[in-house]
Amino acid sequence: MKIFSFEHGGSLFAMLQRFGKALMLPIAILPAAGLLLGIGGTLSNSNTLNVFGFLDIRWLQIIFILMEAAGKIVFDNLPILFAVGLSTGLVQKDKGTVGLAAVLSMLITNATVHTALKITGKLAREDMASVGQGMCLGIQTLETGVFGGMLVGLMVCWCYEKFHNTELPIFLGFFSGSRFVPIICAFTSICLGISIYVVWPGFQILILDFGSLFQDTGYLGTLVYGFFLRMLGIFGLHHIFYLPFWTTGLGGSEIIDGQLVEGTQRIFFAQLGDPTTTKFYEGISRFMSGRFITMMFGLIGAAFALYKTAKPQNKKFVGGMIFSAALTSFLTGITEPLEFSFLFVAPVLYVLHAFFDGCAFMLAHIFQITIGQTFSGGLIDFILFGIVQGEAKTNWMYVPLIGVPWFFLYYFSFKFLIEKYNYKTPGREEDLSEKKVLSDAEQTDLILSGLGGKENIVDFDCCITRLRVTVKDASLVNEDTLKSSGSHGIIRQGVGVQIIYGVQVSKIKSNLEEALK
Repeated sequence: MKIFSFEHGGSLFAMLQRFGKALMLPIAILPAAGLLLGIGGTLSNSNTLNVFGFLDIRWLQIIFILMEAAGKIVFDNLPILFAVGLSTGLVQKDKGTVGLAAVLSMLITNATVHTALKITGKLAREDMASVGQGMCLGIQTLETGVFGGMLVGLMVCWCYEKFHNTELPIFLGFFSGSRFVPIICAFTSICLGISIYVVWPGFQILILDFGSLFQDTGYLGTLVYGFFLRMLGIFGLHHIFYLPFWTTGLGGSEIIDGQLVEGTQRIFFAQLGDPTTTKFYEGISRFMSGRFITMMFGLIGAAFALYKTAKPQNKKFVGGMIFSAALTSFLTGITEPLEFSFLFVAPVLYVLHAFFDGCAFMLAHIFQITIGQTFSGGLIDFILFGIVQGEAKTNWMYVPLIGVPWFFLYYFSFKFLIEKYNYKTPGREEDLSEKKVLSDAEQTDLILSGLGGKENIVDFDCCITRLRVTVKDASLVNEDTLKSSGSHGIIRQGVGVQIIYGVQVSKIKSNLEEALK
């Protein structure tokens, strides 16, 4: 399947779905790295040791320092991780060759930029951050961050698509096919490096101007950000939207320990290990902290409303289903199993939820709540990056103070709308008491049947809660059959199909892979 085309009757949605799926590969490593950095950096920090002296044990501190180093190295090298992750996530075959080509291309691209800066006398001798330069893989270069890694990843994919079937003369036959891809990538990387040297300084100015424009919109801009982020969640494209704010100059920039750090999340984790930090970066309150209010409190109120409005004979079944989804939201910040229980039967509730979520982001901004995240806004991150960091740095106490009223706001508004308009939310229509529990084999058979059979599946993968499938013929997809497989909801656009199952989706994907072998 071609990366940059509409093959098989595809659409922009299908392309974005494929791009979003590929991005999940490098994104998936961030929670583990964040926890290592968060625990290690916090518990080895001199300020923490002054308060909790019992932690000042040599062997224990060695463990914490090693954890901090393991987490920090990940965030220091996000560009190459995104280059490799994006390129290997987008291709179907020869992933090892493509990954090698991505590493090679990152080295050559940055070496080209370094050489161009040196030749033109623009290579900073000191204070690199002030002129937009930094270190990448040990090379002093322009600070392109994750954007640079994504550019390299996309370039490698383009080269693979164009040249992986190249046939060379017999005496060069060894270098034919996929082996030709790293070779051609070496030359295109030089071109990319020169292009970055010429274009990127102006692009940096545009990013800063756009970031300033966003800052100038104040609290209203924060509300719009939160609302738009939640609405994109319907299509599973939300991480494409928030990622640039978290990892690039769109989310702001700070000089930390003499280094230029760009992106809200990267700034937060850099400050986390800096003992001189007295207050976390204010951008965190705009692009991150509002999630805790919604995911730990608001959606729990919505879940309670769904339970209370279910028919009496269905409450036992609905309670188990809804409150397990609510607990997932509360602990981890994964909200899709709960959101998709009402999205399709009552879209108005989802729009209201998105508006409330935008308001939560705005309130976090107003009260300067600066609690960072590894992935999402659940209790685990709230404790580690809020409570443990202290009220002075994070203003974490505002979260429950706002969150409790938020619980009741969701509960009463959802309950009122469900009853007034008789929305058929879970348990309000069919009798669920006799709903059959599917075995893995039965579920897999239903999925294959609902997707039009094995021969209709082009490729598939999963993110945290969704099975993402590309099919040949969209008309063969049967939504009723897919719903009967235990799906919380289905999103279709062209040949792109997303089936929401919740956090058990990785097991469902494995069962599907076995069935397709």
